[in-house]
Amino acid sequence: MQDSGIQVLFQGTNFLRLLGGLWVSLKIAVLSMGLSMVLGILMGMIMTSTNKIIRFICRIYLETVRIMPQLVLLFLVYFGSAKHLGLNLSGNMAAVIVFTFWGTAEMGDLVRSALISIPVHQYESGFALGMTKIQVYLTIIIPQTVRRLIPSLINLLTRMIKTTSLVVLIGVVEVVKTGKQIIDASRYTNPKAALWVYGTIFILYFLICYPFSRVSAILEKRLKD
Repeated sequence: MQDSGIQVLFQGTNFLRLLGGLWVSLKIAVLSMGLSMVLGILMGMIMTSTNKIIRFICRIYLETVRIMPQLVLLFLVYFGSAKHLGLNLSGNMAAVIVFTFWGTAEMGDLVRSALISIPVHQYESGFALGMTKIQVYLTIIIPQTVRRLIPSLINLLTRMIKTTSLVVLIGVVEVVKTGKQIIDASRYTNPKAALWVYGTIFILYFLICYPFSRVSAILEKRLKD
């Protein structure tokens, strides 16, 4: 046991530090996801506009987010805002802005797809009953849209949690950065520390993401049935 290297996890507060780093990652992911849901729903409704100019602008936004790597967006916001706008954003704030920017585009496209998948007669039935457009959306369209969105929304949250590991490159002390600090401190006393630390980080991510993945799969199956 002493030579395996696992003891690095239990030296001092190393394991608690890893959990603290994971908590930072989760906070960034959950806050970004919450903002993305609110803005993404609005974005999705705008994307269904019949105005060609609005649809073109939305398309450019969506394609930009999809083509540009999240790491480049992080560098642009974190370093670009300081150099060109004089804003001294913290790494956490820059990360939330970038992940919200990304999540809003993805969420908007999901909402757009869900909205256009609702049969036209659902709208017509609501109007035939004397409902206003807002009432039709609130009582008929949005409940059905949310039901169809849940599996995709959970998948997006899982992807966002995993992608937060990139924020280490702008100085955020999350779980990967904490792991590297522990490995660096144990480099000479415990050469096998990297195996155990990164293995533990893998397990922590798995324990967080796997339940979401299973819930998404179960919901998707039930909704199909």
